[in-house]
Amino acid sequence: MTTSNIVPDQALLDRFALIVGENNAFRTADDIAPFVTERRGLFPGSSGLVLKPGDTSEVAQILTLASETGTPVVPQGGNTGLVGGQIPDRSGRAIILSLSRLNRIREIDADNNTITVEAGVVLQTLQDAAESADRFFPLSLGSQGSCQIGGNLSSNAGGTGVLAFGNARELCLGVEVVLPSGEILDDLRKLKKDNTGYDLKNLFVGAEGTLGVITAAVMKLFPKPRGKEVAWLALQSPAAALDFFQLALDSAGSALTAYELIERTPFDFALRHIQGTPNPLAEMYPWYALVEISSNRSSEDAADVMQSILEQGLEAGQVLDAAIGGSIAQQDALWQMREALSDAQAPEGGSIKHDISVPVSLIPEFIDRAGKAVATVVPNARVVCFGHMGDGNLHYNVSQPVGADRDEFLSHYRAVNTPVHDIVRELGGSISAEHGIGQLKRNEFLATAPPVGIDLMRRIKSTFDPAGIMNPGKVI
Repeated sequence: MTTSNIVPDQALLDRFALIVGENNAFRTADDIAPFVTERRGLFPGSSGLVLKPGDTSEVAQILTLASETGTPVVPQGGNTGLVGGQIPDRSGRAIILSLSRLNRIREIDADNNTITVEAGVVLQTLQDAAESADRFFPLSLGSQGSCQIGGNLSSNAGGTGVLAFGNARELCLGVEVVLPSGEILDDLRKLKKDNTGYDLKNLFVGAEGTLGVITAAVMKLFPKPRGKEVAWLALQSPAAALDFFQLALDSAGSALTAYELIERTPFDFALRHIQGTPNPLAEMYPWYALVEISSNRSSEDAADVMQSILEQGLEAGQVLDAAIGGSIAQQDALWQMREALSDAQAPEGGSIKHDISVPVSLIPEFIDRAGKAVATVVPNARVVCFGHMGDGNLHYNVSQPVGADRDEFLSHYRAVNTPVHDIVRELGGSISAEHGIGQLKRNEFLATAPPVGIDLMRRIKSTFDPAGIMNPGKVI
């Protein structure tokens, strides 16, 4: 059976609702509206039913019925995705499967440094649970107060801790997944070494809900740092930022836990629009970096390492000025400045987004070439560049020229994307570093990815989901 092109009738919706109970089945337009709207407003969707299952068994029953009837299912976590992967199309054929009630922390195993959580656990809740067990969970995102672990895994979320700890895939040891058939794959193992056959969990991590529904996962924990230092640095150029990054990495090694690159324009936006944003330095500079050093030994050790790399950077002329967060509150304030950069763009009008990665050594070349390419398409557009330089991932956004018409500017979305992404591919990079493919990048992905790779993905998709019910229209 293939996915039905017919909007589910009332009798079928009643059958789905019966699985979770009427209190957990939303049918009115007002109740459904938050689930079919995403934060950028690019992909409005439609659905006649939102289901909130309370356990894995209910998810299995829903998918069994969906496969039998050819009903499309769109899994959704905290609805914080930025590429439309969590939103149904406008046909109204799909039902939305919200995992928010699967929010139990099943186990914290401090001895083995693992935590087993259900898909609906909010990332901040997981972080707090790790803290209560004197452990550390390093996945950190601007949306951590509302995004959920199932969505983090389905999109293979990155964030600011990837440099030292890896992305969501690298933090996951095992998963529990409900297949489109309703079968349950219980692979909630805590093993760091397991060479028994295919690594099935990594088919689902990053698959954006197109192969099945992650309902629980075993995530890695780490010893809580005993000392941390955060510094806000002034730099002349991306080349200087790269030189200092290499110096810091060589000197600090694994103690360098974050290295964020920030161009002046997004910082200007934050100072202008985000109340309470301070300027840690007396002057403005072309580029900045936010650097974090963590130590498992002591605060003094972290401070010594930070002092050493800053002295070297200043002596080499790579660092122009620096401010160190002298307290936890000041460190948090520096990180809040970094997190404010995304929200500060909206008041400046239309913004064309790129979530790219290139080899770290090629970041200066990318920034130079991309800036020239953008200027030829939209003269006077303002480049808003910031991101995780330590792992090669930049949020290379383009804000409309001052005084321009927002809609007219956004009509150039693809015309701006195309040369920027062409440069990314020429440099051996990726057009989606951490946000995923979803709806936003699906056509470009299919048109430019290696054909053999696309064919293999389609074969995997048809094997796992022969009825084609899982998050149709996304990724492939």
